[in-house]
Formats: sequence, C-alpha cells, structure tokens
Amino acid sequence: MIRKSNKKQKFEDLGLDTKSGNSGYRALNKDGTFNVKKHNVAFFERLNVFHSLVTMSWTNFFTFLVMGYFAINLMFASIYVLVGTENLTGIQGNTLGQQFMGAFFFSAQTITTLGYGQVAPLNLAANIVAATESLLGLLLFALATGLMYGRFSKPFASIKYSSHGVIAPYQDINGFMFRVVNPKNNQLIEVEATVTFSMLRSDGSELREFHLLELERSKVVFFPTMWTIVHPIDQLSPLFKVSAEELVQRDAEFIVMIKAFDESFSQTVYSKSSYKANEIKWGEKFTYVTKRHGTGVAIDVGKIDLSHKADLN
Repeated sequence: MIRKSNKKQKFEDLGLDTKSGNSGYRALNKDGTFNVKKHNVAFFERLNVFHSLVTMSWTNFFTFLVMGYFAINLMFASIYVLVGTENLTGIQGNTLGQQFMGAFFFSAQTITTLGYGQVAPLNLAANIVAATESLLGLLLFALATGLMYGRFSKPFASIKYSSHGVIAPYQDINGFMFRVVNPKNNQLIEVEATVTFSMLRSDGSELREFHLLELERSKVVFFPTMWTIVHPIDQLSPLFKVSAEELVQRDAEFIVMIKAFDESFSQTVYSKSSYKANEIKWGEKFTYVTKRHGTGVAIDVGKIDLSHKADLN
C-alpha cells in the first residue's frame, strides 16, 4: 500500500524556468525587466498599444506624437489636393507644391479646430473631409491627453541600487550585501525586500535551484535614508562555504524585488533588479556615506557604490 504524503512541495523559483541552459543566463536585467524573448506569437496577440505608449521613454513618446501629427496632416492635405484646392477659399499658389502647403496648414487648423477663417471648404466633398478631420482631431487629442495623464499618474518606485553587491564581514560571520536608496523626494513607507538566490544545481547541469534568502532585516517602516540589505551567511545559508569561483562556475544570480507604499500615489509600487556572480565584490565593505547636517542628516547618493577592502571572517 502506497501512502500519500500530505506535505506540499514548496517552490521558490518565482515562476522562472528551472531549466535555463548552463552559461550566461540572466533571469532579470539590471533595470528590472525580464530577460525573456517570446517567439511565434501572432502580431495581434502581442500587440499592446497602450502599454507601449505608456512605458516607452519620453523622447520616443513625443517623437511618436509629432510624427503621427505630421502624418495625419500630410494624409488629409493629400485628400484636399485630390478633392481640388479650388474648392478651398484662400488657397494661394500656382504650383502643386504651393497648393499642397496651403492644404497642409488648413489641415493643421482643422484637426486642432483652430480655424483662422482664411481658408474654408466650399463644396460638399471638401466639407465632408473637413468634418471628418475635425472629428478625428477631437478623438486623437483626447487620446493623447489620456496618454499624457497615464504617463504622469503611473506609479513606479524609482529605487536606485548599488551597481554591485559585496561579500563582507558581518558580526562574527560574513554576509551578502547591497545598497538601495530612494533618490526622489516622495516618501516610501512599509518597504519590504525579498532576495532569491539562483544557481545551477551542479557545474555543467542545465537545471537551476532557487533559494529564498533570509535577510537581517526584510522590512523597514520608513525609507528616508540609504538601506544596506544584508543576508547573513551562516550554516543554514545556501552560500555557506561557497567560493567566488563556484558562484561563477554555477552561473549564480541574486534576484531582488522591493515592494513599498508610495504616499504620493497612495498605491503599492514595485522595483526589481539582480546581481550576477561577476557583479559581487569579495572582501569589500560599503563605506558609510551618511553625515550630520545641522539638526538632520545628509546622504551622498552618488557614493552608493563606494566600498573599501575588509578582511572576511
């Protein structure tokens, strides 16, 4: 008779694939994006216009708006030329290029519902095109306004991470450490950090193992200063007696996720990053960069990566 175990298997892989190859793998990029490429996905299945427009950089966003604005006006200017510029009052110019420029600027006035009154449609066809463009302009400018609001109102945690972690002396043992700071003036409270350690099960294996690391302090109520997150490397730690060479050979990665409540948006925000084995400095300790300033303290955020040599225990 086979007995069924009531003990549930505990998964700590964070939903990442445990079979990921044996060299150069990185689950999470430094900027917090997942290092995953999806192939053979239909175009309309992967299409997400709103997400792309809200998450792209401001430079790309304004470039898209300007190019879209000119493309629409060029399209309607061409339609006005096809309808006939003689059906638009005030269009001056004898050449096709001059007439097209006049139609282009009339289109720009129509789509913004500005209408200086210098140019106006005369026949039914020109009026239909102008009315259609006015309606399209109202819809598009409302959409652009919504996208601008969505970009400004989108909550995100602008947490800055040290570019490297360290293996440093901690009490009478050693510890894995990295630093984080909020460079903005907004207040983050109830900040909670989780660190997952991932590496190949053995040198040459394609399977990875994941360990949720115990932290010296996994949560702080307030986050006005710089926070050094520490994992003590004791006998229960998966890093116990693991060398720097072994971390590199087994393609180790430290995956970090930070959750906080942003008072500005009254919403919970998240931040993610990771450290690979070659981004860990052994036998170094972060330099204390907080100083007294009047009745308060001052933090040099630019020195978040500053560290010095320290003998390991």
